[in-house]
Amino acid sequence: MSCQSYSTAQPTSPTNCAGVIASGGVKIVAFLCNWCSYAGADKAGASQLPVPAELTAIRVMCSGRVEPTLILESFQKGADGVMVLACHPGDCHYKEGNLRAYCRAELLERLVPQLGVDPRRFRFDYVSAAEADRFSQITNEFVDQVRALAAIPFND
Repeated sequence: MSCQSYSTAQPTSPTNCAGVIASGGVKIVAFLCNWCSYAGADKAGASQLPVPAELTAIRVMCSGRVEPTLILESFQKGADGVMVLACHPGDCHYKEGNLRAYCRAELLERLVPQLGVDPRRFRFDYVSAAEADRFSQITNEFVDQVRALAAIPFND
């Protein structure tokens, strides 16, 4: 995929996302696409698959609506890890939202180390509505990975 034709400019996005971070243990914020990842999370719950309690899901209409500033704000407000889960390439209900999210994820993967945040604390991935098992696996792996890392200096 190429990100060169996409800008990071975007209309108003959800705010105060980090205010809903769960307390105790590690705190993980997950931005979930309404049409795919959120539906996959719902199916995982309905199928009684293991989903980490440390995960705070934020439902967005499209992963392309998640601005990098929301992710950085989540870290600033105490998140130990942040995930963005999008529709698979070619399956976006808004045509190119998942490509926009992918481009922003690439930007963030280069930016967060410069801010003193381990890049393993941020994850971008794809989960469809039919992939409850994948949702469970990805979220559990990410929580375990973040748990194994030292605390973020500015969260103390």
